[in-house]
Amino acid sequence: MPELLASIVASVLAITLHEAAHGYAALALGDDTAKRMGRLSLNPLRHVDQVGTILLPGFLLVTQLLTVGRVEFMFGWAKPVPVDVMALHNPRRGMMIVAAAGPAMNFLLAWTAGLLVHPVELFGSLLSPDSLGMAYRFLGLCILANLVLGLFNLLPIPPLDGGRIVTGLLPRALALPYMRLERWGILIVLFVVFLLPRLTDGVDPVGWALRNVVSEAFTLVVRLSGNGAGP
Repeated sequence: MPELLASIVASVLAITLHEAAHGYAALALGDDTAKRMGRLSLNPLRHVDQVGTILLPGFLLVTQLLTVGRVEFMFGWAKPVPVDVMALHNPRRGMMIVAAAGPAMNFLLAWTAGLLVHPVELFGSLLSPDSLGMAYRFLGLCILANLVLGLFNLLPIPPLDGGRIVTGLLPRALALPYMRLERWGILIVLFVVFLLPRLTDGVDPVGWALRNVVSEAFTLVVRLSGNGAGP
């Protein structure tokens, strides 16, 4: 139960600051839509999506606990911060910067969590062994949650942040049809995450990413925060 609570707290922090970063970036570039709608907030409740934040993660949590007795995988999303692209000073470039702000915040938070390992080590003698272990575990979960969220959102599929970055890079003739994929984006993501591994033997993009991309990124964050060579 303590580890589950730590995982939830780490995920909520990652998601909340990810969405807030989008809103603050948009405000800095001329769009105050999020501010006017009360979404420029660090309050996690302002970013809750009934399906993506509550129903789907809750369903995954309960079914995994009932079937395999542990949580092996979680998936969900927050309510996107509203952005009026045409209100940005430079719509195409601004859209790319606003989209990149979310993952950039997650990578910054992952690095910050790595840096916080040093004061924990410094004052570790003041904590009980259990508390010290939990502190290390929480920081590790913070790094992991932020890396998973940041890297996942860089996938070049609209409406993910990576899709919007690609849209800003494409010529206008290609950008417009590419943007139309946004209506199918979540279905594409759900197909790749849930259905593809079950329909094709040995094809598991999420498992491959966790074993390779996220693992390598975790090691890099550990090194960049001065914590040795990593796991």
